[in-house]
Amino acid sequence: MTETIIIEAGRAERQYWRDLWRYRELFFFLAWRDILVRYKQTVVGIAWAVIRPFLTMLVFTIVFSRIAKLPAPGTVPYALLVMAGMLPWQFFSTALSESSNSLVGNANLISKIYFPRLIIPAGSVITSFVDFLITLGLMAAMMVWYGFVPGWQILALPLFSILAFCTAFGAGLWLCALNVEYRDFRYIIPFIVQFGLYISPVGFSSSIVPEKWRLLYSLNPMVGVIDGFRWCLLRGEVPLSLPSLITSLLITGALCTTGVWYFRKMERTFADVI
Repeated sequence: MTETIIIEAGRAERQYWRDLWRYRELFFFLAWRDILVRYKQTVVGIAWAVIRPFLTMLVFTIVFSRIAKLPAPGTVPYALLVMAGMLPWQFFSTALSESSNSLVGNANLISKIYFPRLIIPAGSVITSFVDFLITLGLMAAMMVWYGFVPGWQILALPLFSILAFCTAFGAGLWLCALNVEYRDFRYIIPFIVQFGLYISPVGFSSSIVPEKWRLLYSLNPMVGVIDGFRWCLLRGEVPLSLPSLITSLLITGALCTTGVWYFRKMERTFADVI
C-alpha cells in the first residue's frame, strides 16, 4: 500500500492550530529544558526564586512604609501588601524577559525543522510560572508569620493568575516577534521591565492615586492584575476597582489578539531572518 502526499495551498494555515496540539510533547520538552537550564550550575539554585522577591519586598517596605510613610489599607501589614504585588509583577517581568528572547535563543531549532513557533514563547511563559508558584509559597509563609488568614476571596486567585498569564503572553508575543526583526529590542526590553516596575503599584496601593488619574493609570494592565491579587490574598481589605479590572481585561484581550496576529504574520519569515 502506497502513501500519497498531497501538497495543497493554504493547508498549513488550516492545520496550524491542530499542529499546536500535535506538537504538545515538544512544548513540554522545551519548557522542562528551560527550567533545568535556568538553575543549572547555580550555587543557590531554585532559592533564587525566593531570594529575589524577598529582598525586593524588604527594600520596598522600608522605602514606602518607613521613609515615605505610605499607609497600608485596613489591618494589612505593609510587607504583605508589597509581597502580594510582587507575586504577579515578578511573574510578568520574568515571563516578558524570557519570552522576548526565546526565539533568538532557539535560532538553530527554528532554522532546521518545522513546528508551530508559538510553542517557544508559550513554553517560556510556563517556565516563569514555576517561579511564580515558588514565590506563592513564600507569600504563604509570610502570611503564617504575620498570622494573617485569607478570606473567601482566595477562591478567585486562579482567575487572576490566568489574567496575569495572558497579559505576559500577549506582550511577550509582540516583543519576541519584534526582537527577531529588530535586534535593538534586546536593549529596550530591560528598560521596559524596569520602567514598568515604577509605574505599577508594586510598592504601594493604587488607591493612593488621585481619582481623576485612576482611569489613565489603569491603562497599565498590570494595575488591575496586582489589585486583583491583593484583593484575593488580603481578604478584600485592599479595594478592587471594577473600572480598573475591566480596563485590564480589555487591554489584555487586545494584547493577546493582536499579539497572536502579529506573531503569525511574521512567523513565516523567522527562519530566514533569525
